[in-house]
Amino acid sequence: MEENKIIDAPAAEQPPLTPDATPEEIAKYAVTVLDSKKARNIRLLHTEKQTILADYFVICSGTSSTQIRSLADEVEYKLSLCGITPSHTEGRGNGGWVLIDYGCVLVHVFSRDAREFYNLEKLYEGTSEQDISDLITED
Repeated sequence: MEENKIIDAPAAEQPPLTPDATPEEIAKYAVTVLDSKKARNIRLLHTEKQTILADYFVICSGTSSTQIRSLADEVEYKLSLCGITPSHTEGRGNGGWVLIDYGCVLVHVFSRDAREFYNLEKLYEGTSEQDISDLITED
């Protein structure tokens, strides 16, 4: 009689974050997601001491309205797989700036022109910019 063998199926890929992830973990994961989709000029600002809006701002640029939507969609999708959903989104229809609000983390995806116009980096120049060189690939 042939013995029944149990074949272990590969474990389901674990999400990189849990729903109780820290703001820093959420922000850094958003950076890696944006980088994987070729976002431009990604910046991570620690804004906790400068504003009550969020602990971190993730800022990047897209090269077209299609890429801007794609970048925002990918961040939302990947974080939702981790059980993290935004409380609010803005700008999906305008093509120049999408804001995804995770409460403690704000993800800003800009067109080049909108980013220059709003200049958040200048507005929050008293914040500390986090080193993300280990999170992004070289262009």
